[in-house]
Parts: sequence; C-alpha cells; structure tokens
Amino acid sequence: MARILVVDDEIGIRELLSEILYDEGHTVELAENAAEARAARLRYRPDLVLLDIWMPDTDGVSLLKEWAAQNLLDMPVIMMSGHATVDTAVEATRIGAVDFLEKPITLQKLLKTTSSALARPSSNAPAATPAAAVPDMRSARAPAPAPGMAPSPPPVVPEVAPEVNVSPLSAISLDQPLRDARDEFERIYFEYHLGRENHSMTRVSERTGLERTHLYRKLKQLGIDASRRKSLASSS
Repeated sequence: MARILVVDDEIGIRELLSEILYDEGHTVELAENAAEARAARLRYRPDLVLLDIWMPDTDGVSLLKEWAAQNLLDMPVIMMSGHATVDTAVEATRIGAVDFLEKPITLQKLLKTTSSALARPSSNAPAATPAAAVPDMRSARAPAPAPGMAPSPPPVVPEVAPEVNVSPLSAISLDQPLRDARDEFERIYFEYHLGRENHSMTRVSERTGLERTHLYRKLKQLGIDASRRKSLASSS
C-alpha cells in the first residue's frame, strides 16, 4: 500500500481522510500547515499528497509552486478545497497537481481519485525492459533425443485428492433459540467479510450494505474485534 500525506488546517478533515485511507490499508501522515507539510515531505517521502488550498500561513497553491521550483514534485499531488474557483484549479493543474477534490469530499470520489493518482507511472521509475531483451519462452522446444535413443516418456503427474471445504455454517446448532442461531450466523458472516477484505471497514461496509456507523455497532454487539492490528498479530 501507499504512504499518503494529508495537509489540511481543519482537524476534522484530517481525521476523516486519515480514517478512510487507513481502512484502505495505506499509511497516513498528517500536517496542519505548510511548515509541517515541508518537514513531512522531506522526512516521510510520501507516494501521494492530498493538499488543501486555503491554509492560514502558506496556501496550497504557493506550496505546490515551491515544490515544483525545487524539483520536489516526484509524487502526485491532489488539491482540495471547498471555495476554490475554476481558475485556481486550472492553475494548480498547470503547476503540477494531478487532480482536484471539491469539499465536502465523498467517499467514492476520494477512493477513485487517490487510486487513479497512485496508478500513474512515477517520473523516476526505471525504464521498462525492451521487448527484444526478454526471451520468448513460447519458441523454446525440448531437445531432440540422440540417434538410436527412444524419446523420454512424459513425466507422471501424481493425482492430488480434491480438497474438501467444510462450511463453517455446518457448525451452527439448529437445536437452539433463533436469536442465538442468528447471532452465530452473523458472527461467521462478518468475520468472513473482514478476513476477505483485510479488515477494510470501507469495503466491508460496501459488501454488506451497512452504513459504517451501523457496521461498527453491529460488530461491537457481536463481540468481534474489527481492528487491523489484531488481524496482523494473528497472522504473524
């Protein structure tokens, strides 16, 4: 996953974006002004920067110009603002920003924009290997047998018994009250999706069709620890 620097003077915006991006598996660094952003940029070497335009000391466009002049725009920068004009967005793009997010930022727009920015090829990425330098394995043929020698028989591939998957639902006892059986089913259901989505609450919310607040409440009710730290500890 990526290292993302979020620069915004509003603590609510920083915390919200940090939570969503962390749930997506990214590492997030926060800065509330241009001075902190400069230090984090040098120390953290982010793969992506989300940069607010309107900040109290140095505005985001001026900081973007500064980085461009110092040849420090070796990472994509996405500008954010709730009051910027079209001219401001165009200017930021001309300087080197790859995209613009208008506040309030929707979940879908944030994920789509960050994913697109991270997919862009890096300016300092190594050049691709020329196709001529890659051997074409399709043209390789087995060596012909020596004169008078019979060709080797094809290798015998041992048969592997098919793996039998036992559904965890079979462990639910039907000789119990409906409420208890339903709780067991829901616990298995949510643990399945948490494992499948690597404990990303954003994707689990989309998969199950539950709003995030309702999802957190349901997991707490079922006694399920949804933290990513626990999943990492159990796998080590």
